[in-house]
Amino acid sequence: MRRVNGLATLTRNIAAASSAAAGATSRHLLVQAAMMSTWSCTNSSQRIADRFGISNPSVASGVAGTMFFSVAASSLEQEVHEKEPPPAKKFLPKDVVLYQYEACPFCNKVKAFLDYYNIPYKVVEVNPISKKEIKWSDYKKVPILTVDGEQMVDSSDIIDKLLQRIHPDNSITIGDEESKWRGWVDNHLVHVLSPNIYRTTSEALESFDYITTHGNFSFTERLVAKYAGAAAMYFVSKKLKKRHNITDERAALYDAAETWVDALEGREYLGGSKPNLADLAVFGVLRPIRYLKSGKDMVEHTHIGEWYSRMEQAVGEPARIKA
Repeated sequence: MRRVNGLATLTRNIAAASSAAAGATSRHLLVQAAMMSTWSCTNSSQRIADRFGISNPSVASGVAGTMFFSVAASSLEQEVHEKEPPPAKKFLPKDVVLYQYEACPFCNKVKAFLDYYNIPYKVVEVNPISKKEIKWSDYKKVPILTVDGEQMVDSSDIIDKLLQRIHPDNSITIGDEESKWRGWVDNHLVHVLSPNIYRTTSEALESFDYITTHGNFSFTERLVAKYAGAAAMYFVSKKLKKRHNITDERAALYDAAETWVDALEGREYLGGSKPNLADLAVFGVLRPIRYLKSGKDMVEHTHIGEWYSRMEQAVGEPARIKA
């Protein structure tokens, strides 16, 4: 009964949000596009509809853009946890620009790397409806990073290219363990997030409140995206839960967190005395959910909190500068 009441409330909120739009045509377009704030998606709405059994074409189109939201060291450890020094003199870019959605986990992976290596960067928040900010690019997903005008795409590839430029002498190599856990982040950890952040109607609304508050939305777009997106993703998360064989959302999240902690094998970081790319990837993906209910529950019920706190200190303040 509680779930039914929650869904009824969402339905009423969607109706109220829709009535605030200019007309039937604009409402359809907003619902279709406003939910494109967490997943860099170019799949067609028909493909999404077929995959998840969604009959409403407007909802299917909106879902295509949201599948992947789509979450202290002691004084003796201070030196270990300091931010990485500025990049080598051979890599001093004059203009680094990240085109992103604020809540996108893959965008946050790139930001964690840039912050840790203290590479100043500007952020362009992409409007999820018009995507006018990236119309210049043939690549229609985010993140997109431009370094002195050169375009880089795909979060892992961006990071690999940046690392190579920071260490052109190949003084840093990526080992098998590091590669394994970077793959685990992209192929497992991100799939656990959506069923958790949209687990209940209240959590779905909390998540979309964060998305719409931090994203590049107009007032009307924000209103429609919050309620329509929360409703759509509540149902889609159940499909994702089934697709990835998740029986209990929180148990899967807790298991992923403990799996990561076990991988550390008592080390401060997977990289040993300082974070490596796998540490940065896990941290970046979890950062958007850390202070949502799912992230708070994860820290409360697992042992990942100490590592996460060390990572917060190691990554330090954002290297982001005003555009």
